[in-house]
Amino acid sequence: MSRPSKVVKLSIERFSHRIATPAIPLQRLREYSLSSNGRTSLHTEYIPLSQSTPNETHPVSSTAPENFADDYWNELPPDAVGENESEELPHEKCKRTAADTPLLTWIPERQAFLDEMLHLEGRGFEGQRSHCQCGSVDLSFRCKECFGMAMYCKECVIEHHRCLPLHIVEKWNGLFFERISLKKLGLRVQLGHNPGDHCLNPQPSSGNDFVVIDVNGIHEIGLDFCECETAQIRYKQLLRAQWYPATTTDPQTAATFGVLRLYHLLSFESKVSAYEFYHSFARCSDNTGLMAIRDRYAPFMRMVHEWRHLRQLQRAGRGHDPSGVIATQAGELAVICPACPQPGRNLPEGWESAEPNLKWRYALFIAIDANFRLKRKAVSSDRVDPGLNTGWAYFVDEREYKSYLNDRVTERQERSTCVSHNAVNMADTESSRGLAATGVGTVDCARHDMKRPNGVGDLQKGEKYLNMDYLVLSTLAASSVPVLNVSYDIACQWSKKFWARMETMPTHLRLPRETLDIRYFVPKFHIGAHIEECQITFSWNFGKFVGRTDGEAPELASSTKEMGPGTRRDTLDDYFGDWNWKKIAALGRTLKRKMVDALKWKTEHRHALDELESTIHPVLIAAWRGEVEAWEEDSANLNPFQSRVVPITLAAVRSQLADSEASELQAGINRSLHCDISPSVLISTGIDLEEQQERLRRDIAKLSLHPTDKQKETLTHHTNTLQCKIDTWACIQELYIPTVPALRSSGPNSTLPTSLKPQDFPLYLLSALNDIECDQRLHALNEVRSHLRLRSHMYKFKEKNIRGQAASTRAQALIAGVEARKDASVNKYRRARAALVALSRKIEKVGWEAITHPLETGDIRPMGDFSCGHSQGTVALRMTGFKILNRDSHNFCVAGVRIEWCKARARAARWSEEVDLLLEEMRRVLAYLEWEIGAWRSRIWHDVLVLVESTIDVVDEISVSAEETDRAPSLHAPPSVHNC
Repeated sequence: MSRPSKVVKLSIERFSHRIATPAIPLQRLREYSLSSNGRTSLHTEYIPLSQSTPNETHPVSSTAPENFADDYWNELPPDAVGENESEELPHEKCKRTAADTPLLTWIPERQAFLDEMLHLEGRGFEGQRSHCQCGSVDLSFRCKECFGMAMYCKECVIEHHRCLPLHIVEKWNGLFFERISLKKLGLRVQLGHNPGDHCLNPQPSSGNDFVVIDVNGIHEIGLDFCECETAQIRYKQLLRAQWYPATTTDPQTAATFGVLRLYHLLSFESKVSAYEFYHSFARCSDNTGLMAIRDRYAPFMRMVHEWRHLRQLQRAGRGHDPSGVIATQAGELAVICPACPQPGRNLPEGWESAEPNLKWRYALFIAIDANFRLKRKAVSSDRVDPGLNTGWAYFVDEREYKSYLNDRVTERQERSTCVSHNAVNMADTESSRGLAATGVGTVDCARHDMKRPNGVGDLQKGEKYLNMDYLVLSTLAASSVPVLNVSYDIACQWSKKFWARMETMPTHLRLPRETLDIRYFVPKFHIGAHIEECQITFSWNFGKFVGRTDGEAPELASSTKEMGPGTRRDTLDDYFGDWNWKKIAALGRTLKRKMVDALKWKTEHRHALDELESTIHPVLIAAWRGEVEAWEEDSANLNPFQSRVVPITLAAVRSQLADSEASELQAGINRSLHCDISPSVLISTGIDLEEQQERLRRDIAKLSLHPTDKQKETLTHHTNTLQCKIDTWACIQELYIPTVPALRSSGPNSTLPTSLKPQDFPLYLLSALNDIECDQRLHALNEVRSHLRLRSHMYKFKEKNIRGQAASTRAQALIAGVEARKDASVNKYRRARAALVALSRKIEKVGWEAITHPLETGDIRPMGDFSCGHSQGTVALRMTGFKILNRDSHNFCVAGVRIEWCKARARAARWSEEVDLLLEEMRRVLAYLEWEIGAWRSRIWHDVLVLVESTIDVVDEISVSAEETDRAPSLHAPPSVHNC
């Protein structure tokens, strides 16, 4: 039995002498004790059984060496343990100490804590002092920010805080401490010089009124600028003191670098708003609301906006470029994904001419998506609130983007031909009223979930192709990778006329169609809402050379609805940059974890495929492999993943029955007992009535406890209509089935009802026409699938885009309607199967049980709902013992196993490709980081050369100036000719 690593040690002492004869039965005596420090002690003694008294009830073991292994304490036998040896105590037997329950230990000390806190509210032990350290007897001041609670005189407090002008100082007024500013005590903060240096020409701030925002509150200070001959401009003096000025001309407000850094980080991690953050440290200044706090919220927001922009410029190395900030290129401030293929940075030499079986590793994976949470109200404008990045990071250039949209404002959105995509066509709904942007469209790295440069833009009227085309082409304009895998939740529609739409785009955004290979996919999370054809054609699971990519794009959300246009774009640029940076910081761990999983599942699915192939005839495998490889090379070929068994429709069966009756009439055979209603029409009409009964039951169940008159009228009309139809049909039914009246008269509902209940009227369908029942079953299953896809799509759309009680209630009502229709289709299938069960023996129908299984509640789930903790691609199929499949097997069985073999082969191939892709991405990350090191080193050497050249120029100018003025230059600052 293994022991835990961290356990309490015990000391074992043996008080008995060594037993010479081990055959004598021994008795074990144990003594437990708990010391004051929480240690547990165990003392054990072994004595011969004959020496114990009859009254003793100690446990007795047989031969000691045999039973020590069974002892829970796992002690050694007496003859094998030395004196005073220690042994580890098992963790589950450790005594609990005070450290295990620190809160319970604190409760008895609660009063002491409270006393000490109250003690600090007053002067405490400092009240016993009579003199300050300088000898003064005026001990009235203390600082809440400095270490300790020592009290000082006025002069000492000012002297101690010359370098700490933003500390909170309190004054004892005889009864309690009250806050007093250092400005009132006479402290002046001098800029332009080191602390303690004397300025020959100090100049107070305008109106002697300067406010500094810090993490401990909003402070009014006495500030003096330096107006010496060599002094810098005022905002530079503030920046050199690590105070960020609110304006560049005569600043009267500043924020410390510390508070800007704190809010910058908190906005990423806690999503705290600037309003809440500002008023939090405003309450630090006064938490009573009795004092007027200087309102500097608007300047603080402006400083945060500028701070975000400057940090992006700094991290992108724009401060080291001799051409300056204005020369920043589009997308240059974005944090680039190092694992994606970057020509010239992380791709090997000669990658363009690599073999096809290797070139796929250099493909670029992108994911397109829209985020409708990032709305913006129609407030402010670009003139009042201009953006600072202007296309330098993730958002596209706003002026070019809007010009492109204005030129095509009359173009209409193409209608979707796939299921459940009306959300794209109907995006311009009530939710867009009063909004300047209904959301943002984004283009991400599909493999590593990072935002791409110039791949983000505002959506004005929903997710239109017009917007998404521009964003995709903008982010791909600087890429020269010839293989592109695109993931989009409506790729089945968007890809149809992509090249035709691209011809109308600006010239600089057009892609080389001749050399670019684009493949389209639907993300795995969204593909369940598509029709079956799309699920097969656009699946990441079946596509070649894509690994285990899921194709989903992360959706980042923050509070941007009230922001102006420029602030919002720059803020989101900063959020996206932080997101990318955190992804890069964790990339090593992420790739390692993915590699461990990929190696495991690669082996698992390879074994599963081999096991399945051992049960199939080799000729069939060779034929199927040829079909799969042909489809992978050209998707226009026959899709091997698609079922080729075409089920007959209900309308087709009715048409065939009508044709059969027409042939019989032409041959002179008339089986009809009614001039207008034939037997097949009678039964098909009965099935329709059965569905109408189910629909009426559903309408009655949905009726509220207090329905309106309109609802009552509608329900009564449906009830009367159905009752008339049933009465007419029942009269004709008696002609074909004379026993029906007797069945109805002897049934449970034979008495006359007090009210009309056509939904409970027994139809007594014979279901003699088995083809109709079979097709009703298949039709019902198709309806269930359609409703599940629709419900899945509506749930995802609601979770992703809908916020607020009213919108959520409307969406939930729509989902409930889809759920009700799904339940009706499930009941239809079960009725059809029950009819087959009842009639199969009479009509000698066999083999239908193999394809018509009972529909359990657990079976009614959309594609993508997996059990047992598995996800797509991690469930291996086992076909052990299945040896019946050969070339002469039934076509239906062959088709089913063919599809399953294709899927098993695809799973094994995707995991194998995933391993290769991960290895290539690991190599690319290292290569990109090496390139990044070289880029920064080149900036360093450039800065050194610039510094040397500027130093030589300054020395020359100083020499000339000294000769002209015949005086020595100042050593504290550069000459005034250099921006002094």
